[in-house]
Amino acid sequence: MKAASVAHWRILASPGMALAALMGFSAGLPLLLTGSLLQAWMTDTGAELSTIGLYGLVGLPYTLKFLWAPLVDRFAPAQFGRRRAWMLATQLGLFVTIAALALADPTQSLVVIAVLALGVTLFSATQDIVIDAYRRESLSDGGQAAGAALYVVGYRVAMLLASGGGLIIADQFGFGVTYAVMACAMVVGIVTTLAAPEPAVSGERPPSLRVAVVEPFKSFFARKEAWLILLFILLYKLGDTMAGHLSTPFYLELGYSKTEIGTVVKALGFWATIIGGLIGGALWLRLGVYRALWLFGILQAVSTAGFVVLAEVGYDLVWLTGVITFETLTAGMGTAAYMAFMALMTDRRFTATQYALLTSLMGFARVVMTSPTGYIAEATGWTAYFVICTLIAIPGLLLLFGFRRWLHQDESGAIVGAR
Repeated sequence: MKAASVAHWRILASPGMALAALMGFSAGLPLLLTGSLLQAWMTDTGAELSTIGLYGLVGLPYTLKFLWAPLVDRFAPAQFGRRRAWMLATQLGLFVTIAALALADPTQSLVVIAVLALGVTLFSATQDIVIDAYRRESLSDGGQAAGAALYVVGYRVAMLLASGGGLIIADQFGFGVTYAVMACAMVVGIVTTLAAPEPAVSGERPPSLRVAVVEPFKSFFARKEAWLILLFILLYKLGDTMAGHLSTPFYLELGYSKTEIGTVVKALGFWATIIGGLIGGALWLRLGVYRALWLFGILQAVSTAGFVVLAEVGYDLVWLTGVITFETLTAGMGTAAYMAFMALMTDRRFTATQYALLTSLMGFARVVMTSPTGYIAEATGWTAYFVICTLIAIPGLLLLFGFRRWLHQDESGAIVGAR
């Protein structure tokens, strides 16, 4: 037991973990700039809830990124290395498009906002492809869970900065200044990319674009569990995702100011995220894949039920603090397990494409399946809406029974029977 604990701490203390956290920050920052922060901006301008919900469709690149992921696997730019060059290009693109949003005005043209937001999500989705591949290739199988946990920590810190910090800045200086600050924050990712080593890739680069496109899918779907894996990825976090999609309009409708939301999210949610990510990684190492996914999935469902209580309580800063703290804690744990599971399901020969396929399903749930949530909330009211979100968590958990026979770990942390 003592030797195992030492091995676990060595994994957590390796240099690759710090890189995973910093890359997580770069990946997490753009997400809410076209999500909850944009929702708050549109709410301020008087947009209808149904319109706000439909604007989530600008996130379609997150669901379609597997279509161009083979290009990332196949082509290696001359400078910086295959992974680092792609990361740098996408991060520079994000800097430019986020800065352009700072100069836009939704009261003048929602079309311009939509086009710029789509540009942000396109660069962000491509950055995700490369960062996911980098983490999979630079860490051992045993280090994937810890790497995912630290990635989630960085990711959630960036999300908190974009949502909590962004709302506070917007309340004081306006949304234009907020987006300008967020563009500058992308420098963290650029510096990290320039400092990071190129990973040692397992296997040869695909010799042709045809091989890069066909072989990853052929390899994945050769598994008898392939469709079950895809369905699980689609459903595991769906309830949690639906609840979070409209959380900002929900808080605002209950009467909380942007500063109150931002302060609670930034001050307490920040630490809950850090703790949740670290606990998630540590428990994964001790519990193994199967039990960790069960535990974190149940906790996610319970945290979603907290929104039901908040909808009934109404304006109450104590309840808001409790709900946000518990939600960010469990989200950090659940996302770490979720992403480590996806990493372990990929073949290192085709990391970018297979991981993009799996995370595209995650993006499909977040973008397409949440797009009608505004209509559902309008039709049912907030209490019934969050009850629905809680119940939707059940099918994803039940699918875990189908993994019981083969989803387990040996002492090195590698999944047995997953491939």
